[in-house]
Amino acid sequence: MDLSSTDLRVLRQIAESGSFTAAAGRLGYTQSAVSRQAASLERSVGAALFERRPDGVRLTPAGLTLLRHARTILDSFEAAERDLTGTLPRTELVRLGVLMSAGAGLLPAALTRLAAADPQVTAVTSEGTTPSLTRALRAGTIDLALLTSRPPHRPPDGESPRLHTETVEDGELAVAASTTGAFAGRASVHIDELVDAAWIATPSSKAEPLLGVWPGLPGRPRIAHTARDWLTKLHLVAGGFGVTTVPSRLAPVLPPGVSLLRVEGAPREVRRLLVARLPGRPPAGVTAVTRALASAL
Repeated sequence: MDLSSTDLRVLRQIAESGSFTAAAGRLGYTQSAVSRQAASLERSVGAALFERRPDGVRLTPAGLTLLRHARTILDSFEAAERDLTGTLPRTELVRLGVLMSAGAGLLPAALTRLAAADPQVTAVTSEGTTPSLTRALRAGTIDLALLTSRPPHRPPDGESPRLHTETVEDGELAVAASTTGAFAGRASVHIDELVDAAWIATPSSKAEPLLGVWPGLPGRPRIAHTARDWLTKLHLVAGGFGVTTVPSRLAPVLPPGVSLLRVEGAPREVRRLLVARLPGRPPAGVTAVTRALASAL
């Protein structure tokens, strides 16, 4: 095989992005250029590396094997660059991917605990959804990820070997509503009362389910607004423009004018918060960040 560092970076980015188009955007290439690079890489290796699917691109077993080696090679290149430029890190760096709904309620406290307990470890964070962070772990662009799962709590993906996961918390899903709206002064709401509610949801795609609507809601939900940013969603709730689902762990950081309601007449919706990493013995820094996340609750 005659592979370049560019080949390996393209492979890693496709694995993380889950599509040729998204990988092209992040690399600054055209989609056709990434497709040609992928085809060239498969010819060089002599095996199919990518499985083209309606919902994106997944790596084949051969692709995952090459990705494991690519991570090692690219990490060595980056270490060599630091050595040659004299930019040796003074602390151990851990790249942490954070679920969007977990950042506000957990991340500041976890980073404070990390600084006090392990000052030689520095965590840098990036935000994403559970599917995108899982791909980033597999691609090696993050070291650790804070993910969520719902019953029956299957592994984050179907790839092999399985990611190593540790449960941080089991919490319930609730409905966020305006304190001055139709549900003012209440601590709970029946599922039937939510059928005609205006919902504030996160845009969905084939790879990521619609977020912000109560699971199993009878009938078709009426989506009044869509937004990815949690602060935007909650301020829309405070203004009386709709309701949305919220993990109960966000209760301490809700903006004024928003209250959480327990949903009755429907099964409990448990959301598990997980810390995930690649299998194997973790570096000391990854262990320290995991410990800080667990102790911050």
